[in-house]
Amino acid sequence: MGWLDANLVSVVDGVAYGLLLFTLAAGLSLVFGMMDVLNLAHGTLYLLGAYAAYQFSDGSWTGLLLAIVAGLAVGALGGVVLAALSAPLADRGHLDQAMLTLGVGFIVVDLLITRYGGEQVPIDVPAGLDGSFSLLGHPYPTYRILFIAIAGFLALGVWLLFERSSFGALVRATVVDREMVQAMGVDTRWVLFGVFAFGAGLAALGGVLGAPIMAPGPGVDERVLVLSLVVVVIGGLGSIRGALLGALIIGQVQGLGVQLTPTYAPFLLFGAMLVILVWRPQGLAGLRTR
Repeated sequence: MGWLDANLVSVVDGVAYGLLLFTLAAGLSLVFGMMDVLNLAHGTLYLLGAYAAYQFSDGSWTGLLLAIVAGLAVGALGGVVLAALSAPLADRGHLDQAMLTLGVGFIVVDLLITRYGGEQVPIDVPAGLDGSFSLLGHPYPTYRILFIAIAGFLALGVWLLFERSSFGALVRATVVDREMVQAMGVDTRWVLFGVFAFGAGLAALGGVLGAPIMAPGPGVDERVLVLSLVVVVIGGLGSIRGALLGALIIGQVQGLGVQLTPTYAPFLLFGAMLVILVWRPQGLAGLRTR
């Protein structure tokens, strides 16, 4: 009990950070694991959402709502564009897809830095969420608690959509046997575009909501991309449940690692990935069909 009390803030921070990573990694896992498209511009989608938060968030609830709408719209549009650009490369392997999306990401990031400058920018949260409250005797930011609640409901909604709905069944069928789905009269290209737009919109939404936690600026897109790839590898390709488990594990590794062993914290991230992959090479809940 004494250890938990001393590290309670770090544990809760790890949950918030893990749920933020889930909103980022879930889309990447869906697009790569289910649609077999390696999108290395995924971190740029987070950055678009985060800069939308900076552009519209003025300390009011209206500003936050506008930022959410703008972030979702820009993210979904970016996903459609990336899907259209990568579609002709479907038969040329992941390297060509990676180079294409990485190049698009570099261009967009340079445009964003030209527009907003080369420093991290502050994000204003709505009035009433900029304070803190007592968490078992420890002060904790109010906004982060709200973010944990919203991201938790978001994770549940994504899981229900892809595991318990007809759309999710269609996506899984497309993964297992694309030719059969096409023979049933379904244009699988629209499935690809839909999943891509959804995953990109989810990443941008994560940028809007996560900007007060991980502020936008140069290099943030690369950090987000690396963390998302680690979560996807740990959780397993194409698995929403695996992405959530992997994100929460990495969140705790980062949060407690910085608190308990700050010198070795950067190495713990990849150490955890190594241990899990030795134990389960396909990830915690990866699709064995891939």
